[in-house]
Amino acid sequence: MSESGTYIVVEPATVSGMVTVRADLADPVVVSALGDGGVPVPAPLALAEGEAGSVLWMSPDELLILTGDVAGCSERLGAVLHGHHAMVLDVSDARLVFDLTGDAVAEVLAKGAPCDLSPAAFPPGTVRRTHLGGLAVAIWRLTETHWQITCFRSFAHHLHAWLTETARPGSEGRSGLV
Repeated sequence: MSESGTYIVVEPATVSGMVTVRADLADPVVVSALGDGGVPVPAPLALAEGEAGSVLWMSPDELLILTGDVAGCSERLGAVLHGHHAMVLDVSDARLVFDLTGDAVAEVLAKGAPCDLSPAAFPPGTVRRTHLGGLAVAIWRLTETHWQITCFRSFAHHLHAWLTETARPGSEGRSGLV
């Protein structure tokens, strides 16, 4: 059990910035342009590391880049995607990322996420957009015991409260509704 009295540790991640890219990720010209901008296109439901930072597959036409250089990343991608039907947008102020660590992260998340979070279905490197505790979120697994989750910043307090309440001793088998 963590020092906070929960089965997992929930704390804000040290992500410096986030850039969303919307484009046709099946278009080889777009994929090549993104690669030239330091952004590899991950396989569906996966994450990849590139020069720009961590790249999360969000949908067939959307990537989320976690980067320490938002301005440089946005400028570089804007230049390489110029002339393509694409959008590059700094969403750093719109979202917040939490680090979740501990052996029971999958069990805590399973109380409110309608997707299979077992190690076989959700190994490290997997990304999923889903709902958790009534909120739209994206969840990704970095290692066996380290996960990250993002939601809109305006709902971050609710998500944090949901996670910590759902991870308290005695909450086993509860739905996690606060």
